Amino acid sequence: MDKFFGLKEKGTTVRTEILAGITTFFAMAYIIFVNPSILSDPFNITGQADVAAGIRDSVFIATCIASFIGTILMGLYAKLPFAQAPGMGLNAYFAYTMVLTLGYTFGQSLAAVFISGILFIIITLVGLREAIVRAIPNNIKIAISAGIGLFITLIGLKNAGVVVGDDATLLALSNFSQWTDVSAAALLSLIGLMIIGVLYKLKVKGAIFLSIIASTVIGIPLGVTKLGGWSAAPLDFSSFFQYGWFKMDFAGLLKLNDGSLWTTVLSLLTVVIALSMVDMFDTIGTLLGTARKADMLRPDGTLPNMRKALLCDAVATTVGACVGTSTVTTYIESGTGVSEGGKTGLTSTVTAVLFLVALFFAPAVGIIPSAATAPALIFVGVLMLSAVKEIDFSDITEAIPAFLTVVMMPFSYSIATGIAFGLISHLVLKALTGKIKETSVITWVIALLFIIRFITVG
Repeated sequence: MDKFFGLKEKGTTVRTEILAGITTFFAMAYIIFVNPSILSDPFNITGQADVAAGIRDSVFIATCIASFIGTILMGLYAKLPFAQAPGMGLNAYFAYTMVLTLGYTFGQSLAAVFISGILFIIITLVGLREAIVRAIPNNIKIAISAGIGLFITLIGLKNAGVVVGDDATLLALSNFSQWTDVSAAALLSLIGLMIIGVLYKLKVKGAIFLSIIASTVIGIPLGVTKLGGWSAAPLDFSSFFQYGWFKMDFAGLLKLNDGSLWTTVLSLLTVVIALSMVDMFDTIGTLLGTARKADMLRPDGTLPNMRKALLCDAVATTVGACVGTSTVTTYIESGTGVSEGGKTGLTSTVTAVLFLVALFFAPAVGIIPSAATAPALIFVGVLMLSAVKEIDFSDITEAIPAFLTVVMMPFSYSIATGIAFGLISHLVLKALTGKIKETSVITWVIALLFIIRFITVG
C-alpha cells in the first residue's frame, strides 16, 4: 500500500488514512438516507405513494453504488483523498425543477443526467476542465476555500437544528427554552463541537471521528440517537431494477411535452447546462478548496492529478444515471477526512468500501444522527475559513470578487453560484478599470455561460 499510494512520501500512515476514510464516510453518510427522500418526494407530492416508495428504495441502492464507484475511482485511479456521492442541491434540482416543475419523468431526468455525464467525460479528456481551473484568478481560488468553509458551516448548523428557517429573518436560532427533538439535536451538536475542539487542541488523533462516536452515544439518553436507524426492513431490490437499473428514457426526453423540436432542444440544453455548470464548479471548488487546506496544491494553485479527479467525477455521474440517481459530485465533507490527516487515495478507498458495506447494513449506518456529524462539518468550516487571511484586499478589483465568492456560497446555498458571482464581478471590475489584459478568454466564456444559466434557469 505504501508503494501504491505513496504513504511515506506524503507523510502519512495506514492507520491515519483508514481513520480519515471512516471519518469522511460518517460525515457524509447522511446522503444515503437524504437522497432517496428528495428524489422520491415529487411523487409523494403528486399523490403517487406507491411509486414514491419504490423510487425511494431504488435510489437508496443507487446512491450506495454510485458513491462507491465514484469514490473508489478517486482512490485507486486519481489517488486523492476525496469522496463522491450524489450532490445536494443537484438532487433538489433533479426532483423539484426537472420532475416537479418541468414535467420530466424520472427516466427522462436520468437520461438528461447521463448526457451531462458524457459531456463531462469529453471535456475532461480534451483538457478543457483543467483549462477552466487555470483560468480562475488566484484570489478567487483562495476565496473558494473560505467560502466553502462558511457553506459547510451553514450545512452543519442546519443539519443540527442550531439554526432554523424563519419567515421574517430567513434564519433564526433554535428555541432552546423548550425541550424538543430539534433543541435536543442542536444541544448535542454543540456538545460534539466542544468535544472536537478539546480533542484537537490536545492533539488526539481521530478527534473528529471520536467526536462522532461520542456524540452518537450521548444522543441515546437525549433521545436524538434512534437505535432503530432509518429502517429495519430489508431493501427491496426489485424496485431497483424497476426504477433505477438502466431506466433512462432517451426517447421520451427528446419528445418532451410533444412540442416543437426547438422547444424540446432548448429545454434539454437548459437542463444539461444547469447540471453541467453546477457540478463542474461544485467539484472544482471542492477540490481546490479542500486541497488548499491540506497543502496539496502546487505553487501555481493547481492540484496534482486534477484531470484524473475530474474524470472520476464525470464517470461517476454517468454511472450514477445508469443505476438510477442524480448527478454525482465531489463532497465538501471530504474535508473532515483531510482534517484527520488523510492525504492519499487510501482515505477515499476506505470511504468507498464503507459505502458498499452500507448497502447491506442500512439500519446500523442509520443509527448515526445528523446532529453527531454536524459538528464535524462546523469544525471543518473553522479550519477552511482560515484561508481568508491569504486574500489580497489591497486591490478593490480583487477584494470585491473574492468577497462575493465567499459570501454567496452560503447565502445562495451553492458553491457554483459563489464562483459565478466572483468571476463575473472580477471581469466587470477589471474591464471598467482598464485592466482587461489581466483577464483571459476562457474566464469570459465561463462568465457568459453563468449569465445564460441565470437568465434561463435562475
